Amino acid sequence: MPATMAEPAAKARDARLLVAIVAYNAAPLTIDCLASIEPERVTVPGLRVIVVDNASPDGAADMVADAIEQRGWKSWATLMRASSNRGFAAGNNMAIREMLADVPRRDFVLLLNPDTVVRPGALGRLLDFALKHPRVGIAGGRSEDMDGTPQMCCFRFPNAINDVLGHLGVGPLDRLLERHLTRLGIPQQPQKVDWVSGAYMLVRREVVEQIGLMDEGYFLYFEETDYALRAQRAGWECWHVPDSRVVHLVGQSSGVTVRDRAPRRLPAYWYESRRRYFVHHHGRAYAVLTDLTLALACPLGRLRHRLAGKMERTPPHFVGDLLRHSALWAAEPPPVNPLRALR
Repeated sequence: MPATMAEPAAKARDARLLVAIVAYNAAPLTIDCLASIEPERVTVPGLRVIVVDNASPDGAADMVADAIEQRGWKSWATLMRASSNRGFAAGNNMAIREMLADVPRRDFVLLLNPDTVVRPGALGRLLDFALKHPRVGIAGGRSEDMDGTPQMCCFRFPNAINDVLGHLGVGPLDRLLERHLTRLGIPQQPQKVDWVSGAYMLVRREVVEQIGLMDEGYFLYFEETDYALRAQRAGWECWHVPDSRVVHLVGQSSGVTVRDRAPRRLPAYWYESRRRYFVHHHGRAYAVLTDLTLALACPLGRLRHRLAGKMERTPPHFVGDLLRHSALWAAEPPPVNPLRALR
């Protein structure tokens, strides 16, 4: 790690950065994302991008490959084709392995969703912050709508209390237990947080070398939360850097998270990822107790929102799906040794 707590800002422009974009059936979004990255190469020399196509069945990989060829991006952008869709963590791990093996050395990997558009100067600002603060192992910038409206993209780690509070939605109770809520609001200054969204998440090389790759037992969701917690336990800090900004077209790449409308039914893999996180980091008994408490709290929250004429917070069939995938029935296999997976 750097010996001093502050580095010249120009050092950020010399840091070797790999951007990893894991895409599935998202060719137009991915191409727009690449186009927004291209100008960043002026201020971030040595920038390289790897697009990992997770076996898209719609021909997206060919469309992205054609765009890279036709737009003259081959000197800095590469397409990797996964043989099957094993999820977000597995796709990113393909790119991270390339980062570790790459010559010249890459000091950081940036996980970036295909449904993002990089604002001018965003990558350099995020790198500047990481280089000036050597204990920062993970950092994320602000995600926002196209019109600049900020999105919540930094959080506290999930636990039984904030899991239940999020579904009850009782204002006085939220205020009383504010320090336990998952959401942290919209910070206006850099802030140390528990975890940042994997849609825009910078990881220092030394973190990967110390704690290993992402846990491929998560298909989608909770993998970045798991990784940030593992990094924290290894002594690294995670920060939110609001002046580094990307547009995030929320839910466009996964089709799951859609704001400003009633929630959709969550896919099975969301519940399985949630179960994995709670069992691995809190134990099976804690996970079961959380599931049962949440199953009792959700109907109360739904009733309260209906009586108040508010939009539902709880997805359809949530309680039944939660219990169906609960740790009460399923024993969670241990993760693969993350350091062994590096080899």
